Amino acid sequence: MPIDLPANGNPLIEPWPLPWEQRLKQRPLSAIDLVVIHCTELPDLATAREYGERVLYPSGTGNSGHYYIERDGRVLRFIAPERSTHHTRGYNERSIGIELVNAGRYPDWLDSRHQTLTEPYRAAQITALIALLRTLHAQIPSLRAIAGHQDLDREQVPASDDPGVLVYRKRDPGPLFPWPAVINGSGIARYLPTE
Repeated sequence: MPIDLPANGNPLIEPWPLPWEQRLKQRPLSAIDLVVIHCTELPDLATAREYGERVLYPSGTGNSGHYYIERDGRVLRFIAPERSTHHTRGYNERSIGIELVNAGRYPDWLDSRHQTLTEPYRAAQITALIALLRTLHAQIPSLRAIAGHQDLDREQVPASDDPGVLVYRKRDPGPLFPWPAVINGSGIARYLPTE
């Protein structure tokens, strides 16, 4: 995928804080060393926002990435990076979550017959992602690595269509995500946990 990005290209980040953002735990930026790439696995940004606004925890918060990148390359900040949000179990305290709007396996997330992510990522999204990663890396010197959600959450659960079959809970960003372009463009190393 060709990436046309100016050397110092910074994304225009549109703040759109979730209603419960202020309830999240604050952290120093120096605590952040990892970015986790997700795809929304939802049809559009409006649906992703609706899911993000849902309160799921006694703290009055829910699940959300920090940044969302629309198919046209718009970058929206749902949660400030100074706050730890729920996006990747076991990695929230140390990471920033970036969500790319992409249908993923929607609406059959756990159906064993629909486990392939087929929607390609748009060039505008990847260009915006690389620019955002460069910006974050410049602002947060401790940021050293990037991983996919599928790299960090390897839990398998019973398939919705056949409980005798196990499927991965998370498959994003999936096989169509252009890792070489993102790693080369951002200058941030790929992180793969040892099992």
